[in-house]
Amino acid sequence: MPLLSDFNQLLSELESAKSRFEPGHAGRIEKLLSQLTKAQFNDPDHLIRFHECLLFLRAFPHSRSQVARVEHLLNTFYQRIERLRITNADLSEFDDFDTSGIAGTTMRDRLSFDVAQWLVRRIPRNVDVAWDEYGEDYQGERNRGNTWPRFIPLLEEDADVEANIPWPAWIDAARGREKRLPWLLARFAQLPLPARQKAELYDSLRLPLRWTLENLKLTRTRNWSRPRRFFFFHDAPLIQRSEVSLEREFARPAPKLTKLSRAAGEGVMHAIREIMLVRYRELYGTTLGDPRWLVRADVGRGVVMHFWGLPPNRRLPLRAYLAGYTLKNGVPINYIEAIGLCEWLEIGFNTFYTYRQGETAWIYAQALRCLRALTGASCISIYPYQIGQDNDEAIESGAFWFYRKLGFRSGRRDLQALCETEEQRIGANPKYRTTPRTLKRLAEAHMFYEVMPKNTSNKTQGAWDTFSVRNIGMLINRRMARDFRGDSNRLRHGSTAAVIRALKIDPSNWTPGQKRVLENWSLVLALIPDLAGWTSEEKRRIAEIIGAKAARDEMPYLRLSQHHARLRQALLRLGS
Repeated sequence: MPLLSDFNQLLSELESAKSRFEPGHAGRIEKLLSQLTKAQFNDPDHLIRFHECLLFLRAFPHSRSQVARVEHLLNTFYQRIERLRITNADLSEFDDFDTSGIAGTTMRDRLSFDVAQWLVRRIPRNVDVAWDEYGEDYQGERNRGNTWPRFIPLLEEDADVEANIPWPAWIDAARGREKRLPWLLARFAQLPLPARQKAELYDSLRLPLRWTLENLKLTRTRNWSRPRRFFFFHDAPLIQRSEVSLEREFARPAPKLTKLSRAAGEGVMHAIREIMLVRYRELYGTTLGDPRWLVRADVGRGVVMHFWGLPPNRRLPLRAYLAGYTLKNGVPINYIEAIGLCEWLEIGFNTFYTYRQGETAWIYAQALRCLRALTGASCISIYPYQIGQDNDEAIESGAFWFYRKLGFRSGRRDLQALCETEEQRIGANPKYRTTPRTLKRLAEAHMFYEVMPKNTSNKTQGAWDTFSVRNIGMLINRRMARDFRGDSNRLRHGSTAAVIRALKIDPSNWTPGQKRVLENWSLVLALIPDLAGWTSEEKRRIAEIIGAKAARDEMPYLRLSQHHARLRQALLRLGS
């Protein structure tokens, strides 16, 4: 059996060789895989490192024979976990953000109502409430006592006045032969409440769930698929960040976006929930995405991207929303989130730790190409968290420089000046490294990349630098406090009535969704003092924008907002 130092040496060689594609490296990888396949892993850290190498090789293979070998190792990987468990090894290392979801392990988390329902349908035999982790804190007791009497008769007699309530015993008495968690979720689903309120009530319980992964296909180990057409095999060095130009990429023809059927859309939504679940992640759009509107783009080099929106009843009041993820040779390697208004689009892009050595800049550029084709956006914004605000991982990885070297600039003049000073220092001394303290300063503001059409004046550059929907929200709430005594219902009714008069529209025949959008937009439009004096055409186009917000696809709404110059200027003035 190899010594510990031998394991480290072999794994280090594999980690170095996996992303190198010069002549001879494919053979070197085959030899290393042969040696490591025969090894008996007794250390969780070594096993995790081997697992991540295999996943990278599955996404970025050298050859077809390598794919077959790696797939076999991944399909049987759970056996290595079982052998490790038999030795009573500490398996807690398999439960971090970057190491979770490996076949043969167990996961635990507090999931939202929608994801919990989906998971119980997906793997009913493997998931249950983790009662041993359900704390007896005062607020938790109070929430259970306020909620569970809705479907457990006479529970108030115990919950309202007694201490140490045996919650599992009450549920066991009420559920009969049904399993605890499916019974509990079914009771919430039957409540005569809107879907959002059911979810809020369930989420208030912070119910811990535990699920065993076994050798399920949804594990991170096996959650890959065979490409529909062909693999992309790498026989040359990977594309480096220095080789990627956003200006050049945006000048290329837009990617072809193929709309998928409802059935295919459902499959994609199942896939993204699995991808996020085994990584302890959950986004609004990956949980509640609309399978009726979903597109696919094959951008080359084995990279396929999917993008989707939100159903009308789950949309944001003002901004349009898109989410997505990327497959590389059938392996999920990242997730994407984009939120926009007019030509401004704020983008979150997260490449999973395992694949960050794999052409990340080029793949990011393809995601931007797809999003521009979908939205028409010309001002791309990066949220401060992405570059290090309250995000130590982004500071450690130097995320600010990833975006800066692609052409992004800071939205604050003082920080842009600091960035340029740092660039001068790097130019003078290639060994110089920006300190974490400076990187945290640079992460205090959004970053921007603006695609300026040839016939556009540079005066429009920087228009969105200080814009935030939050600023508009604060203005609305101050108006509510000042003019409506803090009553949101009075604010909504008063604003809607005023905007209907100003626009001279009759929404009596509008759909419930369009009326909901009108109410939300009225909160903003009521802040525009000269709205009644706008031209009839400008008013008609506002009504058209409101109607488009409630349509099946939000993208026409976004494009319409880009071409209403007066409304755009009003939004910028209110939100900056």
